[in-house]
Amino acid sequence: MAIIKKGSKFFAFLTGLLPLFALAHFSHHLMVALLPPLLPFIRRDFFLSYTQAGGLVSAYSIAYGISQLPGGLAADRLGSRVLLTIGVAGVAVAGLLIGLSPNYIVMALLLVVMGLVGGGYHPSASPLVSASVKPEHRGRALGIHQMGGTASFFLAPLIAAGIASALGWRGTFIAIAIPTLSFGIIFYLLLGKMGYAGTARDKRARTSVIEPSEPVDLRRLWAVIAVGTASWVLFQSTLTLIPLYTVDVLGASEQQGAALLSIAYFGGIWGSPLGGHLSDRLGRVPVIIAIGLISGPVIYLLNYVSLDVSLYAVLLLMGTVMHAGAPVVESYIISHVSPQKRSTVLGLYYVVSRGGPAITFLLGYLVDTYNFFITLSGVSIAMLAVAIVGMALLWKKRR
Repeated sequence: MAIIKKGSKFFAFLTGLLPLFALAHFSHHLMVALLPPLLPFIRRDFFLSYTQAGGLVSAYSIAYGISQLPGGLAADRLGSRVLLTIGVAGVAVAGLLIGLSPNYIVMALLLVVMGLVGGGYHPSASPLVSASVKPEHRGRALGIHQMGGTASFFLAPLIAAGIASALGWRGTFIAIAIPTLSFGIIFYLLLGKMGYAGTARDKRARTSVIEPSEPVDLRRLWAVIAVGTASWVLFQSTLTLIPLYTVDVLGASEQQGAALLSIAYFGGIWGSPLGGHLSDRLGRVPVIIAIGLISGPVIYLLNYVSLDVSLYAVLLLMGTVMHAGAPVVESYIISHVSPQKRSTVLGLYYVVSRGGPAITFLLGYLVDTYNFFITLSGVSIAMLAVAIVGMALLWKKRR
C-alpha cells in the first residue's frame, strides 16, 4: 500500500496493508503464546521445577531476542517478504516439532529454533506499518498492528485450556501449527501480489518516514526505551508464571490456570491502540512515564489477590498497561531516529524487549528458593526504580 496522501482519512488504510499485517502478527505469536498456559501440563509430563519451567520460556526468549538485530539486517538484504514469511511459517514448523518432542531437552532446543526463525518479523513489519500512515497517526497504526499479536495471547489460553483437555499439550501444538503454516504460505503469496517481492520497495517504505526535525537526544531516547522495555519484560515474565501461581498458590485447576491468562491479554487488545492514541494526542514522553509508574504497583498487587474478581481485575490492568507501552516506544524511535539508523535502533530495542522475558528462568529460581511473595515484590520494586530514574531524565519535554 502506498503512503497515504495528505488529507486522506486515518481509517482509509484499514482496507489495505494494516489488516494483513495485524493478522500476520497474530499468526507470528500464536505458537509461543501457547507455551505459558500449557506449562502446568508440560510440568506434570516432564516433572519440572519452577526453574526448569521458566527455562523453557527463557530458551525461546533468549533466541528470539538475539535474532532481532540480525533479522533486521537480513531484511535489508533478503527483503521483508522473506523474513516476514519465515516469521510466520517457520515458527509454525517449529511449533509442529515441539508437539513431537520426546523430552525436556529436545523441547528447549526446539524453542530456541522457534526464537531464531521468528526474529526477523518485528524489524521488518514495524517500519512498513509506520510508513503506511501519516506521522500524526503513527502511534495508532502501530497500536492496531500490536493488537494482532495481543489477540493471539488472548486466544491462546482459551485454545490451550480447551484442546489440551482432549488432546494434551502435544496435540495442542500440532493442531495449531497446521493452520498457522497454511497462513504463512498464503501470506507469502499475498505479499508478492502487493509488490513486496524484492528489497527495493521495502527500502522505500523504510525510508519514507519524515526525517527528525532536530538531532536525537540519546539520553532521552534510551530513557524511553529503558522504561518501555522494563515494563514489557517484567510484565511478560510475571504473566508467564501466572498459570503456575494460580494452580499452586490460589488453588486453580490446570485448565483454569491456563485460561486465566486470556484475561490479561484481553486488556492488551484495547491497551495497544489506547497507548498509541494517547501518545499521538498527549505526547509519547508523558504516556511512557505514566506506564512506568503504574507498572510496579500493579505487579505488587498480585500478592493480595484471590481466585475471584480481584485477580481478574489485576490481570486485566497488567495486560492493558503492558501493551500500551509498545506502540509508544516504537513510534518514539521512528519519530526521533534518522532512517539510516532506525532499523538498528529498532533491532536493539527488540533484542532487549523480546529477549528480556528470558529472566523468567531467574524468577522461577527465586520462587524455588524463596516464594512468590518475595519474587513479585522484588519485581515491582525493580520496575518502580527504573520508572523513577526514567522520569527524572524525561520530564522536561513532552514529546
